Amino acid sequence: MSTPRKVHRGTTLLLSSFMVLLGLAMIVRTLFGGGGALAIGLLLGALFIAAGAGRIYLAVRPGRARRPS
Repeated sequence: MSTPRKVHRGTTLLLSSFMVLLGLAMIVRTLFGGGGALAIGLLLGALFIAAGAGRIYLAVRPGRARRPS
């Protein structure tokens, strides 16, 4: 059985990947809908991508101090 820490990490990676995909979809939808350079869809899409990528980076970066299980 998986430890709770592994389940948490896997869920974090899954949801963060979904955030990145959602941000990409927002950008594509805004561009195909005729949005300009400062359209709200582009800004929110970029923020979703940045948040998701940041969470993925923090979840997989090596060298973090870990508590003993």
